[in-house]
Amino acid sequence: MSLIDSHSSSLTFRDSSFSFSVAAIPIAMETPQSRLFEALIFDMDGVLIDSEPLHERAKREALSEAGIIVPESLFASYTGRSDKAMIYEVAAGHGLNQQRSAEILSRKHRIYESLEHTLRPVPGAIEFVHWAKSRYRLALATSATSRNRKATLKSLQIESMFEVVVDSASFSQPKPSPEVFQIALERLGLAPTACLVIEDAVNGIVAARAAGCFSAGLTTSFSEAALREAGADIVVGSYAELKTLLTARETNGVGRPLKGS
Repeated sequence: MSLIDSHSSSLTFRDSSFSFSVAAIPIAMETPQSRLFEALIFDMDGVLIDSEPLHERAKREALSEAGIIVPESLFASYTGRSDKAMIYEVAAGHGLNQQRSAEILSRKHRIYESLEHTLRPVPGAIEFVHWAKSRYRLALATSATSRNRKATLKSLQIESMFEVVVDSASFSQPKPSPEVFQIALERLGLAPTACLVIEDAVNGIVAARAAGCFSAGLTTSFSEAALREAGADIVVGSYAELKTLLTARETNGVGRPLKGS
């Protein structure tokens, strides 16, 4: 992804297959402290389930079997994007055709699925989702496949917690494109600034910002500095910290009232 143009009001990014603009100034100069959030939109990998290391391992092994060695810095740049986006782009860069790329992707899925029983939730994630359910509308917007999304939510026993679910079967442009969040917003029927996106990846924060949402960066995959540089409005090290911030908004009379109140 590269920055191709910048102005006081917007930034434009170009990927290998698409481009999009990101508002540099929040609508009406609102801030997370002044906005009445109606919904929380969660990413999944690295936000609900501690799966990013396993995804990297599976992709590394599948690519290595195809004779492709990928540096750590490249993996970091693809965190938050779909497996297909990374594998197809990396394979193409090594002169492999789409059929071979599909074979590598299939191998990656098999490696991941053989080890997913070892995965654990991000600390505090399940408890936070249950707490938030009584206060906000909840949505899931993930780059995961439908198969992985269903398996993860089932393993965490939170399948019924999300009013809206968007996975890679529903969109064509991977993060940092805002498409996944735009679809979630459309299905929620809410304005972007009525929603707080919870993300762990730089690509996800950029996508949330491009969609016009406020975002909370969780430091499970990237540093606080990297998430803030990407445009995160809030950065927290844990769900306990995020819960404290949102609870303080309610105590101060700012934020979403409890459902039914």
